[in-house]
Amino acid sequence: MAERTLTEKLKHYRISQNEYERISGLLGRPPQGLEWALFSALWSEHCSYKSSKVHLRKFSYRNGMTRDDSDENAGVVDIGFGEKIVFKMESHNHPSFIEPYQGAATGVGGILRDIFTMGARPIALADYLCFGDENAPRMKSLVKGVVAGISGYGNCVGVPTITGYTEYDENYNKNILVNAMAVGLIEGQMNLASSKAEGIGNLVVYVGAKTGKDGVHGAAMASESFDQDIDSKKPNIQIGDPFLEKLLIESCLEVLSKNLVVCMQDMGAAGLTSSTFEMASKGKVGMDLHLDKVPQRDSSITPEEILLSESQERMVLVCVPKNLEAIQAVFKKWDLDAAPVGTITDTKKMRLFWKGDVVTEIDPTLITDSAPRYERPFTEYQSKRKRAKVEAVSNQNQKQLLDSLKQNAFYKNKNWIYEQYDQRVGTRTVKDASQTLSVVRLNSHRDLAISVGCRPSFMRMDTRIGAIDAIMYPALQQAIKGFKPIAVTDCLNFANPERVEVMTDFVTTCDLYAQIAQKLDAPIISGNVSFYNETEGKGISPTPAVGLVGLKENDERVPDCVFTETGLDVYLVQMPGVISYAKTAEVLKKEMSFSGDLTVNYLADFVGAMTAFVAKTKPQVSRVVGQGGLALTLDKMKSAGYECSMQVDANHMFSSTSFLFEERLYDFVFAVDSKTRGPFEKELDALVKKWNLISHVLGSSRKGYS
Repeated sequence: MAERTLTEKLKHYRISQNEYERISGLLGRPPQGLEWALFSALWSEHCSYKSSKVHLRKFSYRNGMTRDDSDENAGVVDIGFGEKIVFKMESHNHPSFIEPYQGAATGVGGILRDIFTMGARPIALADYLCFGDENAPRMKSLVKGVVAGISGYGNCVGVPTITGYTEYDENYNKNILVNAMAVGLIEGQMNLASSKAEGIGNLVVYVGAKTGKDGVHGAAMASESFDQDIDSKKPNIQIGDPFLEKLLIESCLEVLSKNLVVCMQDMGAAGLTSSTFEMASKGKVGMDLHLDKVPQRDSSITPEEILLSESQERMVLVCVPKNLEAIQAVFKKWDLDAAPVGTITDTKKMRLFWKGDVVTEIDPTLITDSAPRYERPFTEYQSKRKRAKVEAVSNQNQKQLLDSLKQNAFYKNKNWIYEQYDQRVGTRTVKDASQTLSVVRLNSHRDLAISVGCRPSFMRMDTRIGAIDAIMYPALQQAIKGFKPIAVTDCLNFANPERVEVMTDFVTTCDLYAQIAQKLDAPIISGNVSFYNETEGKGISPTPAVGLVGLKENDERVPDCVFTETGLDVYLVQMPGVISYAKTAEVLKKEMSFSGDLTVNYLADFVGAMTAFVAKTKPQVSRVVGQGGLALTLDKMKSAGYECSMQVDANHMFSSTSFLFEERLYDFVFAVDSKTRGPFEKELDALVKKWNLISHVLGSSRKGYS
């Protein structure tokens, strides 16, 4: 095969001319051989965060429960009683659009490895999904494939998928979003594992599945926009095996529990390249790596393909030589490979060998730490849809409007999605995806809440309002059930950062997230950025998804989100904030607008007040009013199982169509029985006065489901 020209190499490895010149300057010569592949992978947007890192540094706030683990695989919260929570959210957008089943499945597998590589047992999964119009080309198969991939992997690996969010909007016709979140628990004598290589002379051990050619150049592919030629990118897609992942979880946690391992790292994006180079760089050590000793399932595989393969269910660990035999015995018990492939050295160089010959020798920090940092241009965000007063978007009567909204894919019942997930595997699930808040129980007899946030219609209406809502809405969902939000992970999905308007939305979001994290005392401890979510110049709308974890210091009953009995008094509590018709306007093809504003300080303080209020009053039912307004919320609060519902009296002053369908930030619905009505009203009156709220008695829950 003829040697590629420079132009051909730049295109193949997705390296710009400026980056090529930077690489040549760092090396003192042009890149050679495998160096092209190394820089291509770890200088990609997906791995290097070269367009976002300057802004991600704003997420530096930590408190007594958290520490700076920003260079580790996931974030950690020490919640006391010998328990630590480890969690993270990541994207698998590009692979899922190309091949939905495997793209979604391997997204789940990858986020699980980020958790157990740190010594945490995965206890819960969540997803955040954005699809296009249900009638758009390929969309039905994309939806079906993604849901099947998530359920197929999560169910088989034995980790419950207990919460999520699903959006349908034409903004995602050409680029769907598939974000996965995993939560793990460290308890007892298990120590937190590091990914920093240490100990001169220690062994580098490859464990898990054999290496194939799947996923080669996957990281670079996930760092660029799409064109029409989707099929040609299918070789970049990884293939997952959840049963093998289950074996990998158990074997890795076993060797960690026996203190046989110095450090451990999963092979995620860029595979063996990212894992080994990052381990050496963090530890400030060198590493000799023998590529031909890597377990292979294809004898024709090349050194470059071994380095860049994203074959799934693989890990790298470092151990002292005397522990190798014990480690191999554990992995053999689980029928997995555990092959020594290298050694830690004092050279501070990565030396890559192929059949005894050195094929590359390079300082790993040139690959991991020297990528360019782009300060993409942006402007100050200007709101374009704020009005002095919001006009109603429909003159239909209530039933007509409710029925028309419920025909939209976004508002249709999504039971068919979460009913495919095994939400009860294990023994921890208290509240599953059928609820507005999902909850797992800890061995310390405390409850952990898991939420995802970001409602894209509010982001499209106003980036500032949408970004505040993305964290505050799930925070209020937790507070209204008696939980205190304790930490955040994010997955910042945007279009092309080289466009000023995209970067403006991104920077605005980062600034607000940093401010909210500090005011809410819920640090952003992990996350992911996914840029270039666009096809043929058409990008997605800003979608900075978040995952939020909250804690309740007891295992007392969590309020329901639907009416479970008749005769409950139903209250509506309204906060002074934003009035809009966001999602409703989109569904009806009307212009979105809003009035009012959201204040971060007020909201952050109110979250704490709401947590205390619910803990003291213990309502039977509590719910934050969602998209579609009070009408859609009350409709969702009907309970077929309990044959309970609630209807606002037609003569009630609050029964107008405009009032029922306004999307207000924020309104709350509570329901209490006759025994707790008096104490509840007393505490509510104090809450209303202190926080300038408005409260109404809407009526009572009744028999029937209509």
